[in-house]
Amino acid sequence: MTQYQRLYIPGGTYFFTLVTYNRRRLFDVPDARQVLKEVWKSVQTKYPFTLDAFCLLPDHLHCMWTLPENDSQYSKRWNLIKGLFSKKYQPEINDYIKKCDSRIKKQEATFWQRRFWEHYIRDEDDFEKHFDYIHYNPVKHGYVKNPIDWEWSTFAKYLHMGNYEPDWGVIESKQIIELKSTGE
Repeated sequence: MTQYQRLYIPGGTYFFTLVTYNRRRLFDVPDARQVLKEVWKSVQTKYPFTLDAFCLLPDHLHCMWTLPENDSQYSKRWNLIKGLFSKKYQPEINDYIKKCDSRIKKQEATFWQRRFWEHYIRDEDDFEKHFDYIHYNPVKHGYVKNPIDWEWSTFAKYLHMGNYEPDWGVIESKQIIELKSTGE
């Protein structure tokens, strides 16, 4: 079995997918979204990164970050975001959580899958494909018919800035269809 090696490039731009444990629809709950937002801002203040694109769905999230020039530590940021979220949100639903033996032994909460998917953005075309994929994701999963209708995404920001036409995403673009492996 081969060992997966993450690619750490200072100042790199990365696409990420994080999935909830057992695909639990954790982010249907407003309190969970609020805690994630608070934790995210706290980590981003201490360990800066540029958020290039973002979409939060009930059981997973996609985003793209650009790290500072001399920094490649996205794993540190994700560990903090996931860990702080678990600590802050755990008391909210403590009685509801059921842990498997492995998670009890490792003292892990059952909010997140252990790992996350990361992809280093190689060039402008790669950036554009992943950027579009993130914003199209609520349509892909059938939550909305138009990306503008999904509240927890940066799509509206980029539509307002002129990056998208108002009807973008209503019909799947070729770029979105071409992007297959995203960690979902």
